[in-house]
Amino acid sequence: MTSEEIRGVVLDILTNIAPDEDLSDLDDGQPFRDQMELDSMDFLDIVMELRRQYRVQIPEEDYENLITMSSTVTYLTPMLKDVDKP
Repeated sequence: MTSEEIRGVVLDILTNIAPDEDLSDLDDGQPFRDQMELDSMDFLDIVMELRRQYRVQIPEEDYENLITMSSTVTYLTPMLKDVDKP
């Protein structure tokens, strides 16, 4: 997957987790929690959905890499580079 495809996947997951949020103005450099009303369970839902859809194992010590859209895409790119978008 390309970086843009990964960004789309993360946006789809965020849309499912927080359907009432307007993600059209999402700033890729700002923390998700500063822009959306996400709690720790929502964050874990993101991690679990990535695991379910793409079999990506994200260790707890790497959660800090999933704070912004930009850092999430950068972190996931090497893991998903050989994966086709569903």
